[in-house]
Amino acid sequence: MENEVLEVIYTRRSVRSFTGQAIPRESLLKILKAGMAAPSARNIQPWAFVAVTERGLLDSLCERLPYAKMLDKAGAAVIVCGVPGKDEVYGGKYQDENRIGGKYWVMDSSAAAENILLACHAMGLGAVWTAAYPYENRMAAVRDIIGVPEDVMPLAVIPVGVPKDKGKVTDKFKEDNIRWERW
Repeated sequence: MENEVLEVIYTRRSVRSFTGQAIPRESLLKILKAGMAAPSARNIQPWAFVAVTERGLLDSLCERLPYAKMLDKAGAAVIVCGVPGKDEVYGGKYQDENRIGGKYWVMDSSAAAENILLACHAMGLGAVWTAAYPYENRMAAVRDIIGVPEDVMPLAVIPVGVPKDKGKVTDKFKEDNIRWERW
């Protein structure tokens, strides 16, 4: 099991070329479940997801998002959103002098996005992270097309599809980025 998990992590790559084949709802549910299995500060889970399979919506996102042109052949997209005010639902009990409400949504939602990318790869699908946050124009495009409310922050649009080719895995390990014990 350990070797399988590490193999998925080590061989995941960003896929930007898809066949155009549709992604079944059951596959998207597995991917979303993986996203929701991500760690979350105090388990608040300040995230929300939009699964997009409608071709017209994918094409509209493709037109308006400058770095998501691969959506033209993606079978689906997962929009990962953060909900900064979600901890306020708990009566502010998670806010203290060291934590401004909604401070961790970026980190928690990013962890969910990474789980989604790994799940796609493990299932033989391709995916790539395209940023919406912190760019106002990209977030506005997602809000416009998908109807994301103002109090929800579109973090990333992840095109998902059947990869057109195998592609190349890049070894990103660099030992000089590691310090042992002290800097």
